[in-house]
Amino acid sequence: MNKYIALLLAAVIGYLLGSVSTGILYSRSMGRDIRTEGSKNSGATNMTRVHGLGKGLLTFLGDCLKGVIASLIGLWLGGQLGACVGGTCAVIGHMWPVFFGFKGGKGVATCIGVGFATYPLLVSIATVIGVAAMLITRYVSVGSMLGLIAFGVGVTIVHGIWPVGAWGLALAALVVWRHRANIGRLIHHTESRIDQMHLNKHADQ
Repeated sequence: MNKYIALLLAAVIGYLLGSVSTGILYSRSMGRDIRTEGSKNSGATNMTRVHGLGKGLLTFLGDCLKGVIASLIGLWLGGQLGACVGGTCAVIGHMWPVFFGFKGGKGVATCIGVGFATYPLLVSIATVIGVAAMLITRYVSVGSMLGLIAFGVGVTIVHGIWPVGAWGLALAALVVWRHRANIGRLIHHTESRIDQMHLNKHADQ
């Protein structure tokens, strides 16, 4: 198969997989739409805030898994470059899902899935950094952004700035940009902390 066709297929498949929003489907199965509640975001953090920790974790796992699958399909089609293309398009699909009016999440869980399929050691280290930052600051948004920045910096240090480093930094920049409203709330001290979320299974009642 021509490499450009392979990369195009990886991109299309990745985007379509990414557009399957776990949070939206899960909330709709309960007769609700997560995008109308809480922060109106479809990701795991808002699912946790509105529906409790258990449903939030399931949303996280679902969104992470589609990043893994998209990257592995890309790897099969076009090698490591295909994995990066497929994974990136899954993240884009998660953020702007074609099946749900292009209104999705912030891509953190899907980015982590992509990282595990492409550079598992680096994303593991970055995840530890992100979780530590979240626990120290008590802000999920801070941990999410710092974790993705750590991943971008890590792949740049290990694999060089081009093309892998640029790819990792671009993913981090995209996630940070999607958190711009959170950054504004952090500046004004109005961002929700972890201890303000409903973490029990009855949170949606």
